[in-house]
Amino acid sequence: MSTNFIARLLGMVVFALLGLYGGSWLGRDLGEQQIIYVFAVSLVGMLFGLVMTPYLTTRPMLALRAMLGKQSAETLFSGLIGLLAGLVIAALLAFPLSLLPSPLGDTLPFIGVLIFSYFGVSLFVMRQNDIANILGVITSRHENGAAPKWSQQTRTILLDTSVIIDGRVADIAKTGFLPGTLLIPRFVLNELQYIADSPDSLRRQRGRRGMEVLSELQKASSVVVRISDVDVEGVREVDDKLVILARQMKCPILTNDYNLNRIAELQGVPILNINELANSVKSVVLPGEPLVVNVIQEGKESGQGVGYMEDGTMVVVENGNKYLNREINVTVTKVLQTAAGRMIFARPDEK
Repeated sequence: MSTNFIARLLGMVVFALLGLYGGSWLGRDLGEQQIIYVFAVSLVGMLFGLVMTPYLTTRPMLALRAMLGKQSAETLFSGLIGLLAGLVIAALLAFPLSLLPSPLGDTLPFIGVLIFSYFGVSLFVMRQNDIANILGVITSRHENGAAPKWSQQTRTILLDTSVIIDGRVADIAKTGFLPGTLLIPRFVLNELQYIADSPDSLRRQRGRRGMEVLSELQKASSVVVRISDVDVEGVREVDDKLVILARQMKCPILTNDYNLNRIAELQGVPILNINELANSVKSVVLPGEPLVVNVIQEGKESGQGVGYMEDGTMVVVENGNKYLNREINVTVTKVLQTAAGRMIFARPDEK
């Protein structure tokens, strides 16, 4: 039997008994008609209990359970600590408040419990990231006897699906250039699983690659990775959920998705873009500097040859088509910064 059905039966019995006693008390002056009055009130109580009991018991509990289930463990833990702190403060103030003259002494202790409980929960939930960092510091000191690593003391960083599939995040995180906890919401993980189960072979390979990257991140001792069940109500798109969640948690999003980058910037959400990082750390060359380039293909313009530096920067060699599949010495003539990255123009050295 379902919970609702059991609740209806119990509610029907309870309200029927209440109607029985209430009808007896209300109809005590009716004489012989008291039995009819009691029966009618009891029947009304029975029907009320049968219909309304789920709205008074099981449905509010299910709604509360669903609401709590959507909150992260950190939020629930912080709220519980805040509630305990508020109750402790209210208990300390209850005795002096109770000494006040009536009615203040009778009502202020109870009002204090409500106020301090509310502010305790609100404050601790609002600062849940700081509380998690403090607990991480204490735990690390207790276990290792030393100060924790820098990556365990700093901010939370949300990961986008595109950056997980890209794979470079694992190498960057291992180097220590991403201090903080890498947070992966459950809806991002679900999208990654959906891609991994795609009938399209290319998308399926990308999704499985993302799963391997996540596994690699979780195994790395220098990286703190956490998967959270926190969700955003009323939004279906993963990018929109990430932006709203980042605004709520006041943390950046790690991505290389151009559209997500633009949407987040318009809403004031900080973005960590791996493509921008890759462009920033490429070798800096100036006009007139010598290079050694392996020309591997012809360029778009007549006579051009194209090669690449070790960091992937494209080098366009003037009159380089006659040096295909050869390493040659070139001199940089111009450096061009484009949206796709840095492009270098050079000419072969004269022998």
